[in-house]
Amino acid sequence: MKNNVVHSTDEEQETAVLVAVTSQKQNAEQTAEYLAELAFLASTSGVITLHSFTQNLAKPDNKTYVGKGKFEDIMAYVIEKDVDMLIFDDDLSPSQVRNIEFNIQEYGKEVKVLDRSLLILNIFAQRAQTVQARTQVELAQYQYMLPRLTRMWSHLSKQRGGVGMRGPGEKELETDRRIANDRIAFLKDKLEAIDKQSYTQRKNRDRMVRVSLVGYTNVGKSTLMQKLAKTDVFAENKLFATVDSTVRKVVWEGIPFLLTDTVGFIRKLPTLLIESFKSTLDEVREADVLLHVVDISHPNFEEQIEVVQGILNEMGVGDKPTILVFNKIDLFPVEDIFFEGTEVGIDGEPELSKMDRVTAFLKRTHWKTNTPKTVFISAEQRSNLAELRETIMDMLKDKHMQIFPNWLEGNHLMGHSDGYNPEGE
Repeated sequence: MKNNVVHSTDEEQETAVLVAVTSQKQNAEQTAEYLAELAFLASTSGVITLHSFTQNLAKPDNKTYVGKGKFEDIMAYVIEKDVDMLIFDDDLSPSQVRNIEFNIQEYGKEVKVLDRSLLILNIFAQRAQTVQARTQVELAQYQYMLPRLTRMWSHLSKQRGGVGMRGPGEKELETDRRIANDRIAFLKDKLEAIDKQSYTQRKNRDRMVRVSLVGYTNVGKSTLMQKLAKTDVFAENKLFATVDSTVRKVVWEGIPFLLTDTVGFIRKLPTLLIESFKSTLDEVREADVLLHVVDISHPNFEEQIEVVQGILNEMGVGDKPTILVFNKIDLFPVEDIFFEGTEVGIDGEPELSKMDRVTAFLKRTHWKTNTPKTVFISAEQRSNLAELRETIMDMLKDKHMQIFPNWLEGNHLMGHSDGYNPEGE
């Protein structure tokens, strides 16, 4: 029997086949992009993707997600390559999970069945560090698990963490459901107590302006946090490198404020995670200013903006004062915009560096937005951080003056300057 936890070791890594459907709601180009992201999620979880299967359907099959013939092709590959798991790009219903597992049994092969939500939950479980985050993830796991209790789940009284375990069969399902419901009730009570403590901590910070970094996962929020707060914050080129919120006190020009790095969003983010991470996302709800960080080098950054904005709207904070921060301009594909003899409005400025030329081009020709504040930066290269700081300061001063109407803008000249050099010179 294989262990359920998707993990990476030096000796052996589990392997996976990805499965997606191109439908009326999702064209082939989108499917390819979503599968690339799913492969990145699998890699983040320590799983090697061997192959991807797609099928054109009006909508995913209600029984097995893909058609019978496609499923036979998938299983032939799984058996030939001895694949450990199937990962589906969409959420599977409880009946789909049961049907897929039943069909797999016919081949006499043990294969784990995961969907995008379960994979994301597993990554969150791996990366959660605080008691609050671990409790939130466990609650989301149990809520996901409850309607899907099949042979893939071991008897919960014997379970030692993780997801995706195989169990002895259906005869213990009622006991499992009772245990799961009891655990869910316990975790909700525990989170409520933690939330009260977190709320008290946030109320104690009410006299300070709050700025929260939001954005799609892996767009560079944690790196930007490092540069702005001059502090060590974990940053890695993996999805969901940050699960726990990180709060740092920063003082610029005599104005103290709180800078928060929050969990990244992603398309098809499990609703259960949004609900479980309510208290963590309260840092966003209670922020005075949002820094919406965007990876402008990503080919589909416009869609990522829409995904993040959609989640912010669901949270009721879509209209908060926001600065749209286009990050990673150093990775922007220059070959797409500079051609010999073309008129892009900056050909008369040969003295500009590559980074400045990209920035000038983006400002003048590339992106039009209703957001009043837009800044183009490279957090990694510390490019244009001075402009970003100036934009943030304009919004900070307005809010700070509302809290402290007697504050004088020249206070920072009286020994309160932070000595911050945004460009690192």
